[in-house]
Amino acid sequence: MHPTALAICALIAYALGAWWSASGLRARPQRPPWAGLATAAVALLLHGWVLFHAWPGENNDWQIGFTRALSLVGALMALLVVLCSPFSRVRVLLIAALPIAAVGLAAAVIWPEQDTRSAAFDWRIQVHVGIALAAYSVLSLAALQAAFLGITDIALKQRRLNWEPRFFPPLSSMEQLLFQLIIAGFTLLTLTILAGLLFIHDWFAQHLIHKTVLTIAAWLIFGGLLYGRWRYGWRGMRAVRLTLAGMALLLLAFFGSKFVLEHILKRYA
Repeated sequence: MHPTALAICALIAYALGAWWSASGLRARPQRPPWAGLATAAVALLLHGWVLFHAWPGENNDWQIGFTRALSLVGALMALLVVLCSPFSRVRVLLIAALPIAAVGLAAAVIWPEQDTRSAAFDWRIQVHVGIALAAYSVLSLAALQAAFLGITDIALKQRRLNWEPRFFPPLSSMEQLLFQLIIAGFTLLTLTILAGLLFIHDWFAQHLIHKTVLTIAAWLIFGGLLYGRWRYGWRGMRAVRLTLAGMALLLLAFFGSKFVLEHILKRYA
């Protein structure tokens, strides 16, 4: 089957999975949760097949541009939620993770990567990029969890919460999950920075200074949040705001800089 047809099937599966997951928000007769997970799993398999066929095979080129990175991060986010859903109440994140993965897939198909004719990436750079993508994916899930936590907190204070409690976990559980995601993402982000320091030498030639500054600023925010949680018991809206601020810096560091370099300045790092 043609990759475009596979992509369309994946987008339909993503839409069905997101709709199935969102239908559990209201106190209505519950559909079996495995159906939404199964639909999401099918979408991810199709997504991976499309990326496999779209990936350039010449010279072992591991160049990752804006749309390909967006598609990979979206798929990783959805995959992590699907894998963790049987063991926790993280499946509420499917409501946002599946549409994000669908947008990333659509972007990769509609705006395919240009042939940059770059040299093949060294295995050390591949390790660095792989850890970075994993860090962005986990911290993106943390940002989604923070957004859900903030919305739930506001709804509870205004007495407007009418979501299905079996689908939406208690506020304390949501907060616990948020910090678990931040710890995992912070660890991966730390490894990303260390790998960059060890493996990348010519920072100026690769347009990496601004990425590094923004990434370290985000690292400091997440690290400060974890320290504040441990030392002062930070929680609630303070945790939500700091998580979203740290993720905003990471988005600017990676996706923002890639978009400007590749689509405005026509340069490729």
